[in-house]
Amino acid sequence: MEVSADAATAAAARTLRWAGRAGHLGGVPRAAVIGAVGTIAKAYVSLLNTTTVHNADALHRLVSSRPPGTPLLTVSNHMSTIDDPFMWGFKGFPITDSKLARWVLTAEDICFRNVFMSYIFRLGKCVPITRGAGIYQDHMNEALEVLSTGGWLHSFPEGKVAQDHQPIRRLKWGTASLIVRAPVTPIILPIVHTGFEKVMPEKSFFGRRPPLPLCGKEIQIIVGEPVDFDLPGLKQVAAMIPQDTSFKRKGWPTITPEGLDEAAQRWLYQKMSDKIQSVMESLRKTLLNSKQH
Repeated sequence: MEVSADAATAAAARTLRWAGRAGHLGGVPRAAVIGAVGTIAKAYVSLLNTTTVHNADALHRLVSSRPPGTPLLTVSNHMSTIDDPFMWGFKGFPITDSKLARWVLTAEDICFRNVFMSYIFRLGKCVPITRGAGIYQDHMNEALEVLSTGGWLHSFPEGKVAQDHQPIRRLKWGTASLIVRAPVTPIILPIVHTGFEKVMPEKSFFGRRPPLPLCGKEIQIIVGEPVDFDLPGLKQVAAMIPQDTSFKRKGWPTITPEGLDEAAQRWLYQKMSDKIQSVMESLRKTLLNSKQH
């Protein structure tokens, strides 16, 4: 037990959750980091590369003027390590505003390697996610807190970077679980982009990423319309499906008040993930067609 307690203490120290609070040092460090990073992103996306954004108004409207207390959950494909924050750097978008800036789910093993990195990424409104720890890990509760306060959270539901221009991959269930578990159902806004894989290719500089993002590339971003779910109806169906004993149970807690056990949750999360994936794939095809004309 002591080893587990020590590991938990070390993880807590490394992820520096206190640094992500809005009131930390009066919000000055957060504003400085988001302002600086946002300025760099805007320079690359708006000045040093050619960027076209389709339906930008839908994103701008939901970020800056959605109903009070209503959370926003944006989801997108993942083409490079700079997708966030660069995808918010297009002209007219308030990327340097620390109050409007998104929270984003990030890989703990990449962004939270040491105390310095943890501090910077916490100031940048990043929530660490431990790969392989499942959808009920403690960090997912942080993400739920963002949604419960009406915040904006961004997720890359494919779970990893892929630069091969294939159809949208099977989505991880974490995003769907957040939608179901959020106290207030968020607005779910899909986004698909292309071009960031050229700005930060994985294997172009002696088989590695370049030391700095590249310039002179074409970036395209398409913002979809909100994805609607009949959550009450889906939960009702999920609660009535036959028990599936063929899978290895992970000990998920039952969702109340619906009383959805692990089997019901698996069905529900898969159903929702399939719909989001389908919408994102339609956006990807629309973007592909627009590039060919």
